[in-house]
Amino acid sequence: MTDATPAPDPRGTVVLLLASSTGGVGQHVRSVARGLVEAGQPVLVCGPAATDEQFAFAATGARFTPVEISANPTPADARAVTALRRALAGTDARVVHAHGLRAGLVAALARPTAPLVVTWHNAVLAGGLRGRLSRLAERVVARSARVALGASADLVDRAAALGAADARLAPVAAPALPAPRRRRAAVRAEFGVAGDQPLVLSVGRLHPQKRYDVLVDAAARWRTRRPPPVVVVAGSGPAYLSLAARISAARAPVTLLGHRTDVADLLAGADLAVVTSDWEARQLFAQEALRAGVPLVATAVGGLPELVGDGALLVPPGDVDAVDTAVGSLLDDPGLRADLARRGVARAAGWPTEADTVATLRALYTELDTDPPGALGRRDAAGRTGPATSGTDGPSTGRA
Repeated sequence: MTDATPAPDPRGTVVLLLASSTGGVGQHVRSVARGLVEAGQPVLVCGPAATDEQFAFAATGARFTPVEISANPTPADARAVTALRRALAGTDARVVHAHGLRAGLVAALARPTAPLVVTWHNAVLAGGLRGRLSRLAERVVARSARVALGASADLVDRAAALGAADARLAPVAAPALPAPRRRRAAVRAEFGVAGDQPLVLSVGRLHPQKRYDVLVDAAARWRTRRPPPVVVVAGSGPAYLSLAARISAARAPVTLLGHRTDVADLLAGADLAVVTSDWEARQLFAQEALRAGVPLVATAVGGLPELVGDGALLVPPGDVDAVDTAVGSLLDDPGLRADLARRGVARAAGWPTEADTVATLRALYTELDTDPPGALGRRDAAGRTGPATSGTDGPSTGRA
């Protein structure tokens, strides 16, 4: 061990648990694992093997144990609970920190002896039986966790309303993107974008919650613009076939790129970024766009307004006309685009960094080392306390 390497924390191992993920939650857990390990904290990541293949948690210095938790409830959840119990039995767990409702439910059912922390990354949008089951799971998770962390204020209020004894705001910082590896002209050439054509970019999972149908319908109107913009969407997911059919039927100038690992390059080539989701907390792509100085049009939902402030143009969700108008106003006015880009960069400069996020979690874990159950009050990320309940006990308006 060198002088620059911290000694392992003697208080035990932080267990990070997540369900199947291809995007933001997996990136966040990897970022947290890396930061904790660099600070000398032993870390065990538990989650699906396929998620580990994508995010390579062991490369951060953490250990990894497979616990297969799918994105949706299945009979295999009982095996996941057993697998987690087995993993915890062989670990000197200091705290179990589950990320997301699915992981939080498995952790709650496993009943760990170490304190349970659950980060609420998403809210529940689904209706019908699935929605009712998800809201029941929310209640179980809220009441089982020593601390519920919400990635946005509405999630904090939701957890508190459902009975969380200690609900706090803990914004999720987007991992810093690497520098672009290609020049702007090379990125645009890949998609056949002429010199005077705008390139409009969106990045995210192809899921109904992202409402890419709104973007496609708006883009269909842009065929008549001169020059017409090129619209590309990076991401994979279950809505691919329906979106491809919609693009074809509407003759929209939209290309589905599939999963991409070069988001920094795509942003370097883009003139405009668009988010059309029905709900987001602190969406990673919105953070990436503002940091990169790409003007952003986003829906005023969930935590997005508090995230972007005046650094983006906000539109109502599900409103094709509003998206069309906002994008058109920016495409028609280079000065407005430049001003919005400057405001976005300034807004992003005030966000918590990955290091800030890790420091907040380390402080929480230390607090849990010394505070008995029930002694913690509701606090935000800065440590301010407040009432342990707020909001209303009704259905949330976010995504599953």
